[in-house]
Formats: sequence, structure tokens, C-alpha cells
Amino acid sequence: MRRVSRIALAGTATVALAASLAACGGTSTDASKQSGGGKSKGLAISYDVGGRGDQSFNDAAYEGLKQSEKAFGYKGTDVEPSDGESDADKTARLVALAKQGYNPIVGIGYSYAPAVKAAAAKYPKTTFGIVDDSTVQAKNVADLVFSEQEASYLAGVTAAKTTKSNVVGFVGGVDVPLIHKFQAGFEQGVKDTNKKAKVVSQFLTETADEGGFSSPDKGKTAADGQIDKGADVVYHAAGLSGQGVIQAAADNKVWAIGVDSDQYRQGALAKYKKYILTSATKDVAKAVYNLAKSVQDGKPETGVITGDLKSGEVALAGSNPEFADNADLQKALKTAQEKIASGEIKVNSK
Repeated sequence: MRRVSRIALAGTATVALAASLAACGGTSTDASKQSGGGKSKGLAISYDVGGRGDQSFNDAAYEGLKQSEKAFGYKGTDVEPSDGESDADKTARLVALAKQGYNPIVGIGYSYAPAVKAAAAKYPKTTFGIVDDSTVQAKNVADLVFSEQEASYLAGVTAAKTTKSNVVGFVGGVDVPLIHKFQAGFEQGVKDTNKKAKVVSQFLTETADEGGFSSPDKGKTAADGQIDKGADVVYHAAGLSGQGVIQAAADNKVWAIGVDSDQYRQGALAKYKKYILTSATKDVAKAVYNLAKSVQDGKPETGVITGDLKSGEVALAGSNPEFADNADLQKALKTAQEKIASGEIKVNSK
């Protein structure tokens, strides 16, 4: 069952709230009063599909919220998405948060682009952030993006050095440019490391509305199919659907490579951890925390802010001893990382 929003905004109620806000005069004038008058309530985050508990992308954002609350002594808020919601629903949610005095407000995922653009225009004195999108250009918007292809390249090196069958798999949640970055980096890392290795790739859906990021059953079916074709290492970039990929790997006693968070350490995946070799992480928590800190310091971040290997905001998790203690693999990864950092290796993003 999907969690209820802490501020009770979901579905048609969100649309109704949008109307009521308009009737109450929810304008940039309110923003001026909020920003210049009272103290900000602190950070608010609005989750992507899958919501909190995906053991991946959204949970990483929640870690950033918890860090901010601890550091700055306030009580922020997080809001769950609703099934099949529209851009208008998202906009109403962000506007409601701004009207209540939260600052900054972060939309988790590229699907928030239209909503962030609209809400930021309505509340110019509130700082907004969006994760995984760089298209919203405004003086009060921070585009928090990552070089996912670089960590995925290292995941490809790992898969190529680990496979015994010379077949590895990639499962992408949705067939969109963001997930193409993961696929491109992974396939390049595999091919640069092991010319004999074959990558079997599959996207679960064409759109997020079809459940590509929120359907573990779809992930499991896709991974089972790749394993049937001989894959003995499967890398996913599929959000909540990735739990099914990891389950399939564990059921078949092959390796899974997780994504976004260190999935070896995720409690909900503990029974599968033996088969989670590593995870290609991106530090969404740090990006969210840094934005909150910049607002707290009175110097809000804006523009495109990119996390990459050099900054340490994309990486491979080293929690599994079988990964961390493999000297040959670690040597190959160190060499690859140095070449990426120096520009000798240019990682494909599509």
C-alpha cells in the first residue's frame, strides 16, 4: 500500500488544493511575505514514482532530508507521489509547500521539470531544486544532475571482470535519455574491459506511467529472461523495479549490481545481499543536503550542479567484501577511474 503524504496531498485532493490556493491568492506576493517575514520551515522533498522505501533513488533523497534536519535543527517534510498524477498535481504540491514556508523545495526526478518551472515562477523568493534534470533555467532553481555514465562505466568494468559466461545484463526502468546514460556507460565499460563479453539490454517500459520504475515483478521477469540467456551479472537502473532484478539474481545464484544507493546495505534487501556485488551510487543525499545548507547559509545554489567521479558524487559501493577484497578488480577499477578523471577515457552518455 502506498504511504499517505505527511501533508495529505494526493490525487484529486491535490487538484482541489491547487484551486483553493488560487482562490486564497497563492501568488508571488505570498512568497515575498513568506521569505521576508517568518523563518523558513526548512527543506521539503517531493518523491518520484516508487516513493520512499524504494531502497534506491528516493531513499537517498530522504537521507539528505534527515541530514539536513539533524544539522539545522528543523523539521522538514517529505511528500509521496500519487498514482497517475499530472503535472498540475505536482505543481499544486510544490506550490502548497512553498505557501507553507518550506525552503528549499526539491522535486525528486526529471518528471518534476514542468512543476518546478511553474512553482519557481510563482514563488521567486523560494529556492527550488530538481534532481536529474537540467532543463529548468531560473534564478531560484538548482538543477541537481549527475554523471551516471561514469559510475556505470565502472559497473561495466566490474561485470566484465566478474562474468564467467561472457554474458551480462542491463535492465533499465524506462526508455528515456536519463537511463540511456546508465546503459551507455555500462556497455562501454564492459566492451573496453572484455571484448568477448556480450551485453543483453532491456527497458521495462516506454513511459514511467507504465510502471517501469515501480514494478518489481517487471524487473524480475526481465532479469530472469537475461539469466536464461546466460547472463551471470545483471546491472539495473530501474528504481523500485530493481528489487525484482536483485531477487532474480539471488534466486539464480548470479551477481546483481545495484544502483543509486548502496543496495548491499539496504535492510529490505538483506536476504539478497550475498548476491549484490556492488552498486553504482550517486550521492543524491549530498546534493539535497548541500542545497539545504546553501539556503541556510543565505547563499542559495542555483543553475546546473553536476556530481561526478571527480567530486566523489558518483562511485561504486565497496560494502561487499567479495568486491572490495578482489585485488585484480580493484586495480582495474582504479586505472579506469584515473583515466576517466584525466579525460583519457571519454564515457558515452547515450
